[in-house]
Amino acid sequence: MKGLLQRVRGARVEVAGEVVGAVDQGLLVLVAVEPEDTRASADKLLHKLLNYRVFSDADGKMNLSLADVGGGLLLVSQFTLAADTKSGLRPSFSTAAPPAQGEALFDYLVMQAKQVHGTVASGRFGADMQVHLVNDGPVTFLLQV
Repeated sequence: MKGLLQRVRGARVEVAGEVVGAVDQGLLVLVAVEPEDTRASADKLLHKLLNYRVFSDADGKMNLSLADVGGGLLLVSQFTLAADTKSGLRPSFSTAAPPAQGEALFDYLVMQAKQVHGTVASGRFGADMQVHLVNDGPVTFLLQV
């Protein structure tokens, strides 16, 4: 499972012009599910997302986590993140999980996040989404579990 996290001052995701998820300060995470992923993978990714130290402390050092700052978490499914881009000029999606598995694990991740973290929002799996964000820093990390 991959999570491309971006520290944001604010982010929202729209489907057909309607805002379906939004957060203020926090993290926007694009999530890709791969065939070998399980609920344990989702649990491990969620733990990293909530505890990865990407927010500045009083000294300006990245020592605080999302849990520490109480920021929002916006999760957006993005199967293209799982693409194999090693050869050629066209991505291969053979490394992405089948849609049913991807949706089940993405929904599980969102459900678990809502149980343990204050502000959680999400996009809509499989929808044509427009994602708007103000990346803070910019700070972006690719987490793989």
